[in-house]
Amino acid sequence: MNERLEKFEQSLAEQHHHTDLLSEATDEVTPFKVHVPQEAIDDLKLRLSLTRWPDRELVGDWTQGVPLAAAQELIAYWKDKYDWRVFEERLNTFPQFRTKIDGVGIYFIHLRSQHENAMPLLLSHGWPGSVIEFLDAAERLTDPERFGGSAEDAFHVVIPSMPGYGFSDKPRDLGWNPGRIASAWAQLMERLGYDRYVAQGGDWGSAVTTALASQARKGLLAAHVNLPMVVPAEIPDNPNEEEALALAQINLFVTNKTGYADEMNTRPQTIGYALNDSPVALATFMYEKFQEWTDNDGRPEDALTRDQMLNDISLYWFTGTGTSASRLYWEGVGATIQGPEFFSSARSGGGRIAIPMGTSLFPAETYIPPREWAEQAWENLFYWNHVEAGGHFAAFEQPEIFARELAKAFRQFRD
Repeated sequence: MNERLEKFEQSLAEQHHHTDLLSEATDEVTPFKVHVPQEAIDDLKLRLSLTRWPDRELVGDWTQGVPLAAAQELIAYWKDKYDWRVFEERLNTFPQFRTKIDGVGIYFIHLRSQHENAMPLLLSHGWPGSVIEFLDAAERLTDPERFGGSAEDAFHVVIPSMPGYGFSDKPRDLGWNPGRIASAWAQLMERLGYDRYVAQGGDWGSAVTTALASQARKGLLAAHVNLPMVVPAEIPDNPNEEEALALAQINLFVTNKTGYADEMNTRPQTIGYALNDSPVALATFMYEKFQEWTDNDGRPEDALTRDQMLNDISLYWFTGTGTSASRLYWEGVGATIQGPEFFSSARSGGGRIAIPMGTSLFPAETYIPPREWAEQAWENLFYWNHVEAGGHFAAFEQPEIFARELAKAFRQFRD
């Protein structure tokens, strides 16, 4: 045992932090490649081998959180079978860059289509997601012909990593809420030379995309979200069936499913100690959401492979961004927002949004509002469609459906 502790102490001394993976960003757009030091991978495996497991849950399902057996299976796979280098190699096949905007180094993938007249598309992820969510969909979006689509539906795709997430810098000042991130994204698109573009997002990406549209940023033609953050100004006294379902979803969420968010909304630093120090804490915190928010039959693996989930979890771990990512909740929601307001807190600027807005509704999403609620919030609702499969992580779970939806939705805005 002493030998294991000595190895652990040596690992602590040698481990590489987020800043060690990144060079200083500048106003220039600089190519970037990912390489996690082997010492960091060894450190992870050692920490996993030293896990002190809790006792088993007292229920036969996920209502108390991730079941012990499921957690142990996931962690055993992470320690003994998962290979980060396989994913790192794939990630490095995508054109990656960093640039400094508003004092923060922003990492992004910029995948240009071979079709020069392709439409520029800005994709924004959320938590506990990352740019990883969009990789499969991005290939379909930039090269639709390879997947049976039409060249006329091609996009140039820009996928930035939220500040404090992945290989973007961790903000050192307050105020990085969805509105400020939207402003940074607008500057990024301008820096890349795109004077006309469309935007899409889910989860926090939906909040940022909604803020971008609310601000009516120059060059933004239209926006699309897969989590429409809309609630009526006044809750109806006698809701119809569709409204009653949406209100029930809100009630279930705010009364039973916000434990993760309450901690990050109010005390991101406290939960951050666990997320930064324990890979098991980080993995189970995220794995719970993959189970709860995907279109599955009870297990997250019904919707996403273990490798897919661990690619995302590992990105958070190796970049040490569990804490900084949590702060987006403190910035964007905070302790004061309760009830239905949780789903409309991202409407930066207030009032109805004039920029054309559209949505694709995936059946296992946490919240599906009636069309009428969206029409109250959006002056120009140009696309509204219910799709056949998928959940909260739309592009991750169903890249083919996701790419098809964006092609259909944005077709009318092409020259």
